[in-house]
Amino acid sequence: MELRSGGGLRSGLESALRNAVRDGRLAPGTRLPSSRALARDLGLARNTVADAYGQLVAEGWLTARQGSGTRVAPGARPQKPVSTSVALAFPGLAAGDHLPYDLRPGSPDLSSFPRTAWVAATRQAMAKAPHDAFGYTDPRGRVELREALAEYLSRVRGVRANPDLILVCTGYVQAIGLLGRALTELGGRRIAVEALGFPDTRTVLRESGLATVELPVDEYGADVGTLSSLAAEAVLLTPAHQFPSGVALSPERRTAAVAWAHASGGVVVEDDYDGEFRYDRQPVGALQGLDPANVVYAGTASKSLAPGVRLAWLVLPQRLMEPLVRQKRLADRQSPVVDQLTLAELIAGGAYDRHVRRMRSRYRLRRDRLVTALAARAPGVRVSGIAAGLHAVIELPDGYPPEADLIKRAAQLGLAVTGMRMYGATGQRPALVVGYGTPPEHAFAGALDALCATLAP
Repeated sequence: MELRSGGGLRSGLESALRNAVRDGRLAPGTRLPSSRALARDLGLARNTVADAYGQLVAEGWLTARQGSGTRVAPGARPQKPVSTSVALAFPGLAAGDHLPYDLRPGSPDLSSFPRTAWVAATRQAMAKAPHDAFGYTDPRGRVELREALAEYLSRVRGVRANPDLILVCTGYVQAIGLLGRALTELGGRRIAVEALGFPDTRTVLRESGLATVELPVDEYGADVGTLSSLAAEAVLLTPAHQFPSGVALSPERRTAAVAWAHASGGVVVEDDYDGEFRYDRQPVGALQGLDPANVVYAGTASKSLAPGVRLAWLVLPQRLMEPLVRQKRLADRQSPVVDQLTLAELIAGGAYDRHVRRMRSRYRLRRDRLVTALAARAPGVRVSGIAAGLHAVIELPDGYPPEADLIKRAAQLGLAVTGMRMYGATGQRPALVVGYGTPPEHAFAGALDALCATLAP
């Protein structure tokens, strides 16, 4: 919710709520979050939210009754029809943004961003930062962050990280693009990718000059046994938690991928997707720890903190450092320094660990609520891919409508959701990919109700 107004925060909140009712994002009868919950999510004082609610009740936009909470007034009708189409675009972009509930994957709960800890870490980092930190610095990233990441990744993910071999990037997409261009510069022509995954990743790699060839994905992860026949110089894998299937790469295939790289001189790119969010046992250690000379480790703050932080990192083999630094220098010279210093302080002071532990517990509870609700209200579906991460796969049995029809039904109920076919699934049973980490806490129950209603027999 954007609070843009020249009349202050309260006025901005009032305008945002009026607009949401006018264009149908808040339908008549919709229950609004409590003033306490909304204040927490928006970073406002509770009185600011309570006063805005009171003003809109007085104007007739909302109603407030003891025991019923604050709701959109029955007579507050949208002034234009609500589109129920959900374009199959990259999750997090415009498709579905007008709907009150969002279970698309690819995002954490943004309302849980550790604002207080981030502000405190920024103050501490600014007090310590040398003057030259604010000039043109090392394209690899600030040494404070590279040292903090080396310690953290070694301790938490089993990565063998030398601060001198870490490259800080402005988000994961930039990291993959830089890597693709560096591999092309070194003579690479083809990279193997998992047959299921975010379409934009393939696009970025192709734009960098590499042709992409696909590896099938099954219950053991990507089938790396075909690598030798593909004539690829590199392979991009998600060993910890494949997206969207949710499976982990089997021990045998982890070993086989490393053996291929060692024998061929190829490069394994490890996208540590959801590596920190494992629920049923200790996280699987990073593949990079098996062979640092041939495995590139790629991590990001987009799920542990938020996509808007725009920080990612590559832990590189020595042979790739120089071409990657060259590509980074040509791309944008360096990533934002203040954010790097803040994240370094957050990690070094322990606040980052505490936040990840807290969110791991919260997401596990959400996962359990999802599984319990579907077992009771949509018993015909099968839920998979839930041992880790922020999303689940809901496999649809025979007799259910096609994915596209279910997505439209969900939109009519105010819910944005995506299907497996969006991510490259063709010959598999239809399924929905549900990002249970996405909604703010106050909206999760409503999103879960809308999902269960969509899937009701």
